[in-house]
Amino acid sequence: MCFYGANDASWLVQTRTGHWSRILVSDKDIEHAVAILKSGGLVAFPTETVYGLGADASNSEAVAKIFAVKGRPAGHPLIVHLADAVQIANWAGEVPEAARKLARKFWPGPLTLILRRAPRVSDAVTGGQDTVALRVPSHPVALQLLARFGGGIAAPSANRHGRVSATTAAHVRHEFGQAIDCVLDGGETDVGIESTIVDLSGAAPALLRPGWIGPAELEQVLGMPLAAPAADAPRAPGTLAKHYAPQTQLILMELDLLMELAATLTRVGKRVAALAMTGRRPVHEGLTWIAAPSDPAAYAHTLYANLRELDEAGCDTILVEQPPQSAEWMAINDRLLRAAAGAPARDGT
Repeated sequence: MCFYGANDASWLVQTRTGHWSRILVSDKDIEHAVAILKSGGLVAFPTETVYGLGADASNSEAVAKIFAVKGRPAGHPLIVHLADAVQIANWAGEVPEAARKLARKFWPGPLTLILRRAPRVSDAVTGGQDTVALRVPSHPVALQLLARFGGGIAAPSANRHGRVSATTAAHVRHEFGQAIDCVLDGGETDVGIESTIVDLSGAAPALLRPGWIGPAELEQVLGMPLAAPAADAPRAPGTLAKHYAPQTQLILMELDLLMELAATLTRVGKRVAALAMTGRRPVHEGLTWIAAPSDPAAYAHTLYANLRELDEAGCDTILVEQPPQSAEWMAINDRLLRAAAGAPARDGT
């Protein structure tokens, strides 16, 4: 939950993991960012999930800059961020009752809805599809920016295409340097992984990307089970086979195999980085080790920061312990499987 401070330049935010942080973004910062967006520039800003790289969603030339800076394929659609659910009508040609139910329950929040697009929505945002992805984020800085801007902001995650998402302003600056016009620093993101994506453009609601809002919560609100994505389901952000990946090869495996492989590789002079949910840290020359939280909310919150730290350790391989396969780990497992895509298969993974 969020509280405005003594003035509108300060917010006190309590995260799902229980800690409080004060976010200092001045009115001047917001107005500067709005001016950049209106002039066709790029602004990175925090959401509760990850940082987004934003442009005026109604300006095709500005949106094209996102693709150029990220190195993103032109046919890959973007999520349009809105200040409130009222703005859906400006972007969607059809708003089924299922969409209204989900928006009422989960917006602002980490849920993206895919709907039939309105005629005014450009192909630059939708990847040439007849659908558009919409969401209302819950981060106070994002909501202030969107309210002052007054329109939709197209914003994929603020990182190079296919790489690890940014969860701090420092990650964004490290990723892009001077290639973007403005970075609004809202501190660490809360959720830490990207939004849940639900397709509402077909005959039945379908889950296209898992996120912190799980299938059971969605189905309870919808009053019906989610369908599997159809063969002709819209392309959605973050659903490529390889995504969220560090530059260093990442291998996902059970803990015992991770321990064994780390020992084998370090014995032959390889440098190994590991992310594991155990305090049993082995002592090997050339091993970089991060103990991950065993709670799924805390794990998600730290996941991308941990992967970035391991990626920057100068190791030959990153080994990650396979998390549990239970429902609350579904979104985390999705991200790790995509990050590990193309790595050698290991027994037990």
